[in-house]
Amino acid sequence: SDEDISEWLARVRRFLNLAENQPVAVTAEDKIDGLSCSLRYEKGELVLAATRGDGQVGEDVTANVRMIADIPQLLTVSPEPVEGRFSIRRPSTGSGLADISEIPDLFEIRGEVYMAKSDFDGLNQRLMDEGRADAKEKGVDFDPDKIRQFANPRNAAAGSLRQKDANITAKRPLKFWAHGWGVASNLPGKTAFEVMQAIKSWGVPVSPLVQRFETLDEMLAHYRHIEAERADLPYDIDGVVYKVDRLDWQQRLGFVAKAPRWALAHKFPAEQAQTTLESIDIQVGRTGKLTPVGRLKPVTVGGVVVSNVTLHNRDEIMRLGVRPGDRVLIQRAGDVIPQVVENLTRDKKREAYIFPDHCPECGSEAVAEEGEVDVRCTGGLICPAQRFQRLVHFVSRVALDIDGLGEKSIAEFIDAGLLESPADIFRLHRHREDILAREGWQEKSVGNLLAAVEKKRSPDAARLLFGLGIRQIGAVTARDLLKEVKTLDALRDKAEAIEMFRQSAAQEVDESDNHFKQRQIEGVRAILPIDGVSLAAGYALADFFHEPHNRAVWDDLLSEVSPPDYIVETRDSAVAGKTVVFTGKLETMSRDEAKAQAEALGAKASGSVSAKTDLLVAGPGAGSKMKKAEELGIEVIDEAAWAEIVKAAD
Repeated sequence: SDEDISEWLARVRRFLNLAENQPVAVTAEDKIDGLSCSLRYEKGELVLAATRGDGQVGEDVTANVRMIADIPQLLTVSPEPVEGRFSIRRPSTGSGLADISEIPDLFEIRGEVYMAKSDFDGLNQRLMDEGRADAKEKGVDFDPDKIRQFANPRNAAAGSLRQKDANITAKRPLKFWAHGWGVASNLPGKTAFEVMQAIKSWGVPVSPLVQRFETLDEMLAHYRHIEAERADLPYDIDGVVYKVDRLDWQQRLGFVAKAPRWALAHKFPAEQAQTTLESIDIQVGRTGKLTPVGRLKPVTVGGVVVSNVTLHNRDEIMRLGVRPGDRVLIQRAGDVIPQVVENLTRDKKREAYIFPDHCPECGSEAVAEEGEVDVRCTGGLICPAQRFQRLVHFVSRVALDIDGLGEKSIAEFIDAGLLESPADIFRLHRHREDILAREGWQEKSVGNLLAAVEKKRSPDAARLLFGLGIRQIGAVTARDLLKEVKTLDALRDKAEAIEMFRQSAAQEVDESDNHFKQRQIEGVRAILPIDGVSLAAGYALADFFHEPHNRAVWDDLLSEVSPPDYIVETRDSAVAGKTVVFTGKLETMSRDEAKAQAEALGAKASGSVSAKTDLLVAGPGAGSKMKKAEELGIEVIDEAAWAEIVKAAD
């Protein structure tokens, strides 16, 4: 806030023992949303690029950085002044500026690798076009959901810079801006502004919005100006960073808790806009969850046109009191899905929105189980929405990954009566002629589809279990379960044992008994003694096998496939035998992928920090887990350091 900036300047003056009216010059630079990168130059030549730190620690991305046109391989001194708002001038004798005609023998430039908004859109479109062309060449159904696009420019920059193949990086439209420096044999200036002038004169890009100010009013006016221009900028920024300009003052101010006293980030608030909620639609997911989606009168928020917004669940609608026709305030922060912040109508005379108590797809009763906020359809696989979504999930990249069988084909085959359950996928070969007779299918495409299905006759057991879409059984839980029990038959035995225990315990003990829940936990733990597998997951398995229809689906599927016993292949690594926890926002992989990496390295991936934890991998936004790890003295590394551990084990 403005008050925070004023208080920061006051703290700086107090620390330096300056008078209240003594000017404190600061540089102000836009805080670009990219991936931090350090460039180490020796005698003007780029010798090392790393994703963090001082060029000595972090992920070595030198080969990839050499592919970025913005980054010079050799530093050269510009013979002429550099025009623009951030001006460079050749210093004259007695100017007070250091001579920048000679580049230091050692100089580390710190900055951000980023991707412009238009380049990001173009990259995602190119990935989609390449996927479509690849599907056409293979003669299979193109499924856009299987094309792995980037969620935002920051993730695109991070993923592109960390490619193992530098030739892929070369095809990505990456850019770089310097915002500071690290190790240096000497500095070409006595202020931050002068050093940044020198860096730009050497041919390294610097933001054109960098300015130097001496008063709070100037700083805040600049902030307001950048905030107003933000949506029209060709790149994403999330605030302005202020730095005390004099380097001798920076040295005196030093650091506190690894953060410099001489710098402060002035972040922008989440972007908001007002519009009308035109209707509320109910979507049914693969687990039967009824999710309300608000259809909005289109409105631009942060340069993005928003027409849909999630309303999460029944309780959220009640909390907001929203109904179709209401004026609402919506908010979009970063890459977060737009959300309704406030109902601006609040007309008590109008009737409240009534959340459906029956599934809009199949008419089955929709209920919320005790202790849950989500309302779910009880129809199971008789619900067409659940059946469709479960089959889509079953063949998806994260489950069985059956190439050529996308949403369009699944919907077509369901309508034609060829698909009802997962097992039917493995019986599609019986309908070869029926499929060939359908519009858009040819010998090549049908042959490729059936070949892709046949390849999955011996699927990974954990992927098969996850693909069934059982509530509470995510990809990691499925792997944890199969690591312990090895086979799907053994897993079913465990689930049925849990159900028998639950029924016997319920007969013996009143559920109101204070010890009932503890007894249940202990009983499930005795049957499934697996860290990370919750009581809810155990009960979900028991519920699944208790339902006759589910048992029939299970038996039918296993009559078509033969998953081998589950074996976790591990490699020798620095984390073998250790317990690893991931927290914060991971930029180059999903949480499940990270945990799978840990397991492949012989480590145990846990979801919580305890005295048994050996290593915490922390991304941006790490909170309570980071604090607890520091209190327990647990080693903490970032995602780049984790990537080095993985790379070393290859």
